[in-house]
Amino acid sequence: MLMCRRWLVCSMRAHYRSFSFSASLRNVMPAWVIDKYGKNEVLRFTKNAALPIIHYPNEVTVKVHAAGLNPIDISMRGGYGAATMAMKRDPLNMKQSGSEFPLILGRDVSGEIMECGLDVNYFKPGDQVWAAIPPWKQGSLAEIVVLSANEVSHKPKSLRHVEAASIPYVAATVWSAIVNTGGLNKDNSSKKRVLVLGGSGGVGTLAIQMVKAWGAHVTVTCSQNAEQLVRDLGADDVVDYTAGPVEKQLQTLQKFDLILDNIGGESEKWALDLLKPWNGAKYVTLVTPFLHNTDLLGLADGMMQSGVTIGCKVLKHLRKGVHYRWGFFAPSGPTLDEISEMVDAGKVRPVVEEVFSFAQVPQGFQKVEQGHARGKTVVSIIEDEKE
Repeated sequence: MLMCRRWLVCSMRAHYRSFSFSASLRNVMPAWVIDKYGKNEVLRFTKNAALPIIHYPNEVTVKVHAAGLNPIDISMRGGYGAATMAMKRDPLNMKQSGSEFPLILGRDVSGEIMECGLDVNYFKPGDQVWAAIPPWKQGSLAEIVVLSANEVSHKPKSLRHVEAASIPYVAATVWSAIVNTGGLNKDNSSKKRVLVLGGSGGVGTLAIQMVKAWGAHVTVTCSQNAEQLVRDLGADDVVDYTAGPVEKQLQTLQKFDLILDNIGGESEKWALDLLKPWNGAKYVTLVTPFLHNTDLLGLADGMMQSGVTIGCKVLKHLRKGVHYRWGFFAPSGPTLDEISEMVDAGKVRPVVEEVFSFAQVPQGFQKVEQGHARGKTVVSIIEDEKE
């Protein structure tokens, strides 16, 4: 229905063509950039970052009001996934190594449409929007970001920008893992048993709310001091991983229809035994070796190694009657349309742990790098004066 609505609005707004963006009178902007990969000291503030412009008719420019920080920003700061990202940016390999610098990080954005390409009919200048930015594109720790219109969605009316910026990246990741890969949706989740391994961070807090709103029974692992948070979000059972071996605690519960693994490591060795066998149950992990393999072995060999790895694991567990899958972030405006409706209906709420100013971006990175998150870390770039 939302896809049909997008088509209808596009038809009604076909006359919008805006090229009046005042920033076109200048060609630089303030931003936080990195000029090489490394630790927090590589972050550099500049007032002279190149102002992004529309290159394709399906693109929009967004004035950033708030940006969310995610663990992937820490990983990308250190060069994680650089080989794959370079291929996405330059598929013909025509540019020199290091051409991605200066690189702007930040995968979540909430802000305002400033300019629309000629083929963009679903948005108009002044629209309040949010988006999850693909990791191969310049990020949101800047005044302006350029995105494809199909990556953008109207932000929930009930949220301020600093709240909205906490949701898009984790929402796109959770939707891809649970709906596209895990096979659950609002029509088939009632009474399904879902286990979220690592439930107190950004991904976990969104996953709990989404599947609970669809009628699932939700079990979560987290530390004792996060128990009240996840219960408030809808968790039915909470297992404290600090109270003893978590797998033994989970083995006392009924088996699950879907496991979303946000932790990785040793959990893969025992988690699949918690699934209902021969019942279509799936284990979906967000911690995969794909980017590590391409960084280490190169793109072709890394993809081949990843294919062999997942193929062997799928077959191994299929013999036991359960399904093993990898989950990945997938940018999608229509997905965010769905999440926006859930937010405005009161079914999903933002979980913001801490807000930093634009001048405090390095402190924000330090906060995310410490781990043990209780929701999301957000950077406020423009105060929500009108809200």
